[in-house]
Amino acid sequence: MSTVKPFDPFHSKRLVYRAVEDSQEDGAFVHAIQRDAEAQSGSSYGLLRPESIKNSNDFKEHITKCLLGVIICLPNENDPVGEPVGILCLKANPPSWAPHRWTDVSIDILRKHQGNGYGNEAISWSLWWAFQMAGLHRVQIQAFSFNTGASKLYERLGFQLEGRIRHHMWFAGQWHDGLIYGILEDEWRDVQRKAGRDLTSCI
Repeated sequence: MSTVKPFDPFHSKRLVYRAVEDSQEDGAFVHAIQRDAEAQSGSSYGLLRPESIKNSNDFKEHITKCLLGVIICLPNENDPVGEPVGILCLKANPPSWAPHRWTDVSIDILRKHQGNGYGNEAISWSLWWAFQMAGLHRVQIQAFSFNTGASKLYERLGFQLEGRIRHHMWFAGQWHDGLIYGILEDEWRDVQRKAGRDLTSCI
């Protein structure tokens, strides 16, 4: 007999995850994330240009079309939802790809909130949601070869380096490789069980 009870899945130890809203506040937040050129240089294949509000609004619309697109928030005593600190997305593949049960995760943390482990916590939560709620089999995440900090984080979370696309990005006068990391549901569950975590609730 199942011991699972109804619960709110949109939170982790310190963070809350909510939908992006059609509001000036969320528009300004998304623009603040997108106009951080240094952060974008380490995660986006797009040619770096000054970010316009229109482009940020287009990205905000993209978030709403993802399999999972959330604003990462830090709650406080006065506000159970709290302050936005980042954006996390799980890519929506074409309907004809549904049998393959995989997705691609991306994350951005506002500069002033970086270094607090929010990216680690949010990606961990997204893996729980992907495998325990969405029934996915595989989650992948990508990095550039020069972004060693991202690679170390993904490996700590249990992702395995599955492929290297040579000379996949031209940046700062040099070619850089694209790295593909992946984790399978059984691999993730093994790690969680060894850590003694309850997989029926948020982690």
